[in-house]
Amino acid sequence: MATMVRSMAVEGIDGFQVEIEATTLKGQQQMISIIGLGDQAVKESGERLQAAMEYYGYDIPRDKVLISLAPGNRKKRGSHYDLGITLAVLTETDQIAPKDIEEYVFIGELSLNGRIRSCPGILSMITAARQCGIKKAIVPYDNLQEAEKIEGIEIYGLQSLKQAVQLLEGNEKVEIERTENVEIKICDEELDFADVRGQRELLKAVLLSAAGGHNLLMIGEPGCGKSMIARRIPGILPEMSEEEALEVTKIQSIAGTLKNNEGLAKRRPFRAPHHNVSLNALIGGGTYAQPGEVSLAHGGILFLDELAEFSRSTLDALRQPLEDRTVTISRVNGTNSYPANFVFVAAMNPCPCGYYPSAKCKCTDYEIIHYRSKVSGPILERIDIQKWVHPVDYFELNNEAVDYTSEELKSKVEKARKIQEERYKNDEGIFCNAQMTVSQIQQYCKLDDECTSILRKSCEKYGFSARVIHKLLRLARTSADIRGAENIEKCDIIGVLSCRELDKSNSNMYTVGD
Repeated sequence: MATMVRSMAVEGIDGFQVEIEATTLKGQQQMISIIGLGDQAVKESGERLQAAMEYYGYDIPRDKVLISLAPGNRKKRGSHYDLGITLAVLTETDQIAPKDIEEYVFIGELSLNGRIRSCPGILSMITAARQCGIKKAIVPYDNLQEAEKIEGIEIYGLQSLKQAVQLLEGNEKVEIERTENVEIKICDEELDFADVRGQRELLKAVLLSAAGGHNLLMIGEPGCGKSMIARRIPGILPEMSEEEALEVTKIQSIAGTLKNNEGLAKRRPFRAPHHNVSLNALIGGGTYAQPGEVSLAHGGILFLDELAEFSRSTLDALRQPLEDRTVTISRVNGTNSYPANFVFVAAMNPCPCGYYPSAKCKCTDYEIIHYRSKVSGPILERIDIQKWVHPVDYFELNNEAVDYTSEELKSKVEKARKIQEERYKNDEGIFCNAQMTVSQIQQYCKLDDECTSILRKSCEKYGFSARVIHKLLRLARTSADIRGAENIEKCDIIGVLSCRELDKSNSNMYTVGD
């Protein structure tokens, strides 16, 4: 009769149970055969387990050992099955006598001397194990703090195969490693909006973006403060809920960007890929459809500096994630879906030299048109706020009063987000105004006759599409929330119309008319 132990696998950001069955086939050539659609790392597990068994003095079976990973119709990858496979072989060959082995799930890669190495995706696997009714889990010690964030399942962080055997056999002398609940201190980078001077109108747009989760594009001369402002936006975003932190940590764990002995993510992500980033690196891909920058930015900020320097095909691939807030990646080895609910912040120069429309600009009309055409219309339409950033006079900055500090802006953002949290408490998947559906816009963004008239005249003048109108209404709802007002008023409509300055620049307009 075959011995069965349990492990877990990861598919996308979710896990599923894998049953490891081990049996010996008498009279056949000595070898270890692993079946069940495993990748190369799984197939190499046989070599690692033989070295680990020999290191601790166990006998390597003289007959053929057959290992089956079920379900056999789902692909499995990674080296974290080593521990479960080795324990199944040792049990099947009567070299160990484990107690209640069926209550455990085993996760961990083995080194050649039997040490248990850390592995990615622990959070997803332990979450799935709890959903499967598993009561106990043995994980690498380096992943213990991450795994212990999931309640309802007993976690053992071990460092070696020997410790795992001692635990299963009920050896009271085994020393089970435990982490202390120590709060990890995060070193602030001291990026404060108090450092920003002379950009009051832009800071109002940043407040709108953060309060409602709206996408933001800044266009202006080099050195006018676009990147400086963008890097301060994460500091005014509200704290993540436990649900958001779990989802962000899952993605980081799967991508291998989560540091060892680090629990749930504390900060909202801020991802700023270089403009030579590949399509696969931005959207996700690779042999096993791994998450890309848009998923690693989930719950936080995706900042693209020098937007027009990115390839057009790469930028156009952002259309679906910006609209659906998820991304599906299909590869030969599988199809995975990852969340991609981020605030898109971008910055670009107005022309190749960067100084249009000042007298310093030497670009021709063709060069300017060609440069701006690298960012397609459909992408621009998906960006709620589009602001020109005007240069500031350095010698007058010291005389400028501080407009806002990050603490003041964050307080306003949190108040607005609490209003939205209450508004959408019965709407699954909706956390802020930027995520409102069309039916919700009709319900929460009602306008009086005066506001409707102002919006209609602006749309007729600048040719706003229905998508842009919906974005303006979402922005107006956020503006009202910042003021704590129940209804959208005239000042909200006029204020958000100033957030579409690039649309108006087509008519040589940079400010809102009457």
